[in-house]
Amino acid sequence: MGEATTIGSSVSEDPVGRGPAAVSAGVGASRRPVITLTAAAVVILLLDIVTKHIAVAQLSDRGAVDVIPGVLDLRLTRNSGAAFSLAGGATVVLSLVALAVIVVVVFTARRLRSVGWAIVLGALLGGALGNLTDRVFRAPGPLRGHVVDFVHLHHWPIFNAADSAIVCGGILAVVLSLLGIGLDGTRYGDSGAGEAAPGADSRGAAPVGGDDGVLRADPPVDPAGRGGVGPGGP
Repeated sequence: MGEATTIGSSVSEDPVGRGPAAVSAGVGASRRPVITLTAAAVVILLLDIVTKHIAVAQLSDRGAVDVIPGVLDLRLTRNSGAAFSLAGGATVVLSLVALAVIVVVVFTARRLRSVGWAIVLGALLGGALGNLTDRVFRAPGPLRGHVVDFVHLHHWPIFNAADSAIVCGGILAVVLSLLGIGLDGTRYGDSGAGEAAPGADSRGAAPVGGDDGVLRADPPVDPAGRGGVGPGGP
């Protein structure tokens, strides 16, 4: 009974007989994008929280702080809208949209096989979580909190680390799409690996040349039932 159980388990885990090493490699490859997505989201979320905390502590009740004169400065603002101060006053709606984005990313991760797309989804998830954290925990109340923005490029709306992550993730998504890379890591239009050889029959068997110069898919069969014996056989 013990031997039968072992054989059954091996067959179920490795139905094509690739061996334990190949199975372990496949499992590791499928987990890597999910780990990458999670790591990217956590790093971006922590970066956003820490930088906003510093901005509130250092920039409250003071004017703009020049970093690159005429190009970049830091100034604290409270944003009730979306990224880059868009859609001001729609905080509750934007909070619900952020929740929807998070749910979509989590469900999409189940079929993720591309590290590039894992970074994209991690950036979107981390950015959405960063701004949603402000909307949930900051004044004036849950789902209505104002997002902290503090980075000001001249002639550009003020933004934060979460906004930057969302924009960078969107740009990378466009690049991957133009390169034809799908969520599963394959390129659009790639030919299937299991195509039959040129000239093969429907079973995938290559043609065999006969003595009379005619290409056959199988060796000639002896009418007397001896099987597989050509004209010059015994």
